[in-house]
Amino acid sequence: MAGKLIADQIEHSTAGSLDTQYVVNGSAKAWTRFDPSTNTELDSLNQSSRSDDGTGLCTVNFTNSFNNANHAGVNNCAIGTAPSTGNGANIGSVFGQTTTLTKLAYGYSGNNGGTTWALYDYENQKAVIHGDLA
Repeated sequence: MAGKLIADQIEHSTAGSLDTQYVVNGSAKAWTRFDPSTNTELDSLNQSSRSDDGTGLCTVNFTNSFNNANHAGVNNCAIGTAPSTGNGANIGSVFGQTTTLTKLAYGYSGNNGGTTWALYDYENQKAVIHGDLA
């Protein structure tokens, strides 16, 4: 049986109350966790498919579209068996957004604060997308 709950606030018995607009606008509308080194999907929300676009690159296709291409994302690279990068940093990037997909890039920076970086398939890749669904 389907139902509909209409509320302007959610109240906890000891922690206070929260406006439901905060929940609607502040919640991730899509996320993914996968292992690009084996092309294995570990878990996701609002993802219909993911394509491997080459080393360190993929496209996430959404089940439910966003209302515009201005959604924001955070892409996180996990430290795994990446090449030794000295004091370099892992880098994740979200780009190429449309209402139905976003592209992810992941890699590592050069040694000693270098300005160049290389794409790499980390074992534990994560991305979270925020925005308004259509």
